[in-house]
Amino acid sequence: MRGAWVIREDASRPVLVALYLRHVLGLRTPADLPTVRGLPIPSIARDAAEQDRLESEWAELWAMTIEPQAHPSPVPLELVDGFDTLLALPEGAAAELRSAIAPHAQDALAYADAEHQAYRKLASASTGASYRAYASAIAEHERQVGRPAHAFELNVQVLPLAQRGVWWIGALTVAVTDGLRGDAAQFDSAIHPIIAELA
Repeated sequence: MRGAWVIREDASRPVLVALYLRHVLGLRTPADLPTVRGLPIPSIARDAAEQDRLESEWAELWAMTIEPQAHPSPVPLELVDGFDTLLALPEGAAAELRSAIAPHAQDALAYADAEHQAYRKLASASTGASYRAYASAIAEHERQVGRPAHAFELNVQVLPLAQRGVWWIGALTVAVTDGLRGDAAQFDSAIHPIIAELA
């Protein structure tokens, strides 16, 4: 029997908020993920211990944002003032991160809204193309391996990153540059190794 595969594609506003905050706070976690495109590089002076704490607290936020079911909080989450419903942190935790992000709430929401709308415009202009792109890559994989694809799930975040490419950002989640996602031929080549790994 042919395996069932599920691919969900989005440019999630919570993910965009987290990426914006990573950039404006001068954080580098995860090290292989490029910065966002089009924003000035911030000049930030802080000591190594504070940098490490912010990196660690942001990394926990990122994991919960990317794959919340795989990274449940050990304590209840509470919404952070100014971020609408897009950002929640564990109750009584992440004090340094809370303080550092507070001045950026309005700009982070505006950035996330604008980039999410840009993604929706791109997606609506290519109705059905999203499904066909993944189905084509899976069909090609099936031809190469001589069997139906295994059942799998994949989440794809289409993001405005400064370098073109595809990066694993969770156990079942990849980030793909918006420019690459809009290039059918290059996207097909880039997503094929991801499909091959899962299917």
